[in-house]
Amino acid sequence: MVTDGPPITPAGFQALRARYEDLFQERPKLVETIAWAAGNGDRSENGDYIYGRKRLREIDRELSHLSRRMKAVKIVDPAQQTDRSRAWFGAIVTVVDADDNERVVTLVGEDEADASCGRISWRSPFARALRGAAIGDTRYVELPAGTRDYEIIAIDYPG
Repeated sequence: MVTDGPPITPAGFQALRARYEDLFQERPKLVETIAWAAGNGDRSENGDYIYGRKRLREIDRELSHLSRRMKAVKIVDPAQQTDRSRAWFGAIVTVVDADDNERVVTLVGEDEADASCGRISWRSPFARALRGAAIGDTRYVELPAGTRDYEIIAIDYPG
């Protein structure tokens, strides 16, 4: 499944698919619970029925979103990157700031970004500053706390 949409790593796509499948497995059990609760009489004070319907709407909404995302994204395998001397999609980049604080980030798709784990969105300001950088380059990033400069000290790709 390859389109010209926003990039995502194979692992990120598998995570989307796994979430979709988990929700898809949960849905029939929930429908059964709602049917059972509806048969118990007064629905206005039936917690199983009310919660079940609310949860079913949430699941359907998320399934729809995940389905659209999986159709729209472009799977890009960072291990296949030919130019490994520069930071491109999927790169694991080690940077150091003026205070000698080292930071390792991986440039990933929007759907798999998690800054607490060092995975930053390909479209984030920090990632845009790093795109195309080579080891030894200095990049300036506009952050809410002000402009900071980072020197790229290592670039690696998985695989």
